[in-house]
Formats: sequence, C-alpha cells, structure tokens
Amino acid sequence: MLEHFQIHRQILFDLTANYLERLNGAYQRLAFLSELREPSSNREVYDRLVAVYGSDGVDRVLAKSHEELFERLLEMPLSAQEDDLRRHVSSLPGSFVENVKNCRELAPSWVPPNAPAYLIELYSSNLNALVELLLDNTTTVR
Repeated sequence: MLEHFQIHRQILFDLTANYLERLNGAYQRLAFLSELREPSSNREVYDRLVAVYGSDGVDRVLAKSHEELFERLLEMPLSAQEDDLRRHVSSLPGSFVENVKNCRELAPSWVPPNAPAYLIELYSSNLNALVELLLDNTTTVR
C-alpha cells in the first residue's frame, strides 16, 4: 500500500512539475489533459509517464488531476475564468477571434468523462458567456 501511494505521489509530482506547471492557466491545462484521453478506451494516457510508471497508475492520476482541475476552474470567479480563457486563446497561433470560436467547439471535450451533470452544465454556461464576452470585447475594441 505504501509503495502504491509513493508511486501515485511520484506520478503526480512528475505530471505537475514537468508538464502542467509550464502551461499558462486552467484552460490550457484542461486542454492538455483532455488531449491525453484515448477515445477508444476513454483512458488517460501519457506515453512519457506510462513508460516509467505503467498505464494503470498513470490513468488514475491523470483522470483525478483532470477532475480536480476542472472543479478548481469552476470555483474561480467568472472574471478570473475570463482572464484565464483570454490568456489561453492568446497563446494559440492564429487569429484571436478564430481561436475563441475553436475553443467554443473544443471546450466540451475538455470536460472529464465522469464529471457530474450539474458541473458540466455550469461549465457550459460559463464558457458560452465567456466566449460571447471575448468576442464582444474584440468587436468593441475595433
């Protein structure tokens, strides 16, 4: 049991220190973690971590991290979520407006598979409002 806990802790440390910390905010981290989900198995896999720790432990840590990050994002004030989404969209190549529209399309895939329906509803509502704010602010600035 202790060895299992230590491995779990090491996977979490590696994930955080080597991959998540370098990303710019919750939306960027959500997008990153969602890209690690294999659609066929719905498991979270990251080859660099799996090579060291094995797939089961990595899947559990990635899934739990994805859920916790999702919940923490929803705990943020809407204005902080707006700033976070703006930073994420601004970090992407291409035009700001197109990136905002792409985020609107991709955002449902950023939701952890086992997220409760009420959190998914809150996330979707917040994201739709944020996208409209970002698009309105872009057209207003011009």
